[in-house]
Amino acid sequence: QVRLVESGGGLVQAGGSLRLSCAASGRTFSSLAMGWFRQAPGKEREFVATISWSGSTTYYADSVKGRFTISRDNAKNTMYLQMNSLSPEDTAVYYCAARRDYYTHPTQWEDEYYYWGQGTQVTVSS
Repeated sequence: QVRLVESGGGLVQAGGSLRLSCAASGRTFSSLAMGWFRQAPGKEREFVATISWSGSTTYYADSVKGRFTISRDNAKNTMYLQMNSLSPEDTAVYYCAARRDYYTHPTQWEDEYYYWGQGTQVTVSS
């Protein structure tokens, strides 16, 4: 079992930055591919970024590429999402997720994630 807890959300002005954290406990965090997803009001949850278990491979949604950076610190059992140049379109609840099996590849497909956090709200004002 893996427990994921997001933090770092809040209210920020357009053009600002936030860093989200996802703290993991339970199974070996360092062996699991992880991802960030978000859900805006009235919309379906969508992929944001994913990172391999080692941190060497990352993928991003086109909408955040060049503005967001996903990273992880396996010694701290924590994953991060650095968000820069935020716009009102980034307003959403952000979720972190972990794949179930060890050493699997990072993926943008929501259905391939087994563990989910409760989410953290990010609101970007114009």
